[in-house]
Amino acid sequence: MLKKAGKDIPTKSGTKTNPKSQKEVPGQMLDKASKEIPTTSGTKSQIMMRLEKMVEESDIMHGAIRSVDMDEGVFGIAHSELIAKEDMQQLFEHEELGIAVIHTYIRYMYDTLMRGTELCNRFNFIAASRINTTFITKNPTSVMNELVDRFMVAGDNTTPSLYFLPFNSGNGGHWVLVAMDLSRLMVYYLDSLPGNWSKYPSMKKTVDAAILKFRSKKNYRNRKDITWVRVQCPQQNNSIDCGFFVLRFMRDIIALNRIDIPKMVWNNNLGFILILSDISSNLLLNHEYVLFS
Repeated sequence: MLKKAGKDIPTKSGTKTNPKSQKEVPGQMLDKASKEIPTTSGTKSQIMMRLEKMVEESDIMHGAIRSVDMDEGVFGIAHSELIAKEDMQQLFEHEELGIAVIHTYIRYMYDTLMRGTELCNRFNFIAASRINTTFITKNPTSVMNELVDRFMVAGDNTTPSLYFLPFNSGNGGHWVLVAMDLSRLMVYYLDSLPGNWSKYPSMKKTVDAAILKFRSKKNYRNRKDITWVRVQCPQQNNSIDCGFFVLRFMRDIIALNRIDIPKMVWNNNLGFILILSDISSNLLLNHEYVLFS
């Protein structure tokens, strides 16, 4: 059994954090999280031009790939993933994001917002490459067991915490965010397009089955049914920004240390420009594991 995500990782000062110091921010609008994290100034076109120039001036040639190490704190098991120049072109050409960019930004959030703090015990990530519509259609039982295994890695889950699942509808389709609180039997559904989880009945069925199987293996009582909540989110105004919004939803929730997500928390639509700016100023410039600078 892998150790609990984030356990025994020292803080920058060399001491462990006190769980009592990690407090939720009640009643605070999540769009304020952007004030907590520095981003690069500039218009969308300026940021995209900077990104393109950075990639073009790097030593990575067309078709080349780089390996990104994911330690066990990120997705529950240590492994490496590949990212190519073509993946980064999704950013400066404003295309729909693929799994490589989604996962690399998750690694960035883990490093900059969570590593070495009690946030590692409050927020967990599930790899989109393992849980998606394509795999559920082929083998729903296998996908359910993948989810259960991920839940088991992180510990007893008797205290409130969230599991973030960036879920894709398949074949380069739509991204939504599913956030699961196993202790409270709550599942939050965040979608930058209208509608709710009824669009993906097989996903809901798989998630529900995994939560119940996990609780059964742990001998937890199910005092109530699983409750799904449709969070009112900023909405995209095109057909390609869903991945940017999913990244923004996760980042804001972590930055404000929110476990209980109110039904209505955001009041602006800065998903694409905010995440693009964040990547431009931090992910590519300052993190050697991407190696594009």
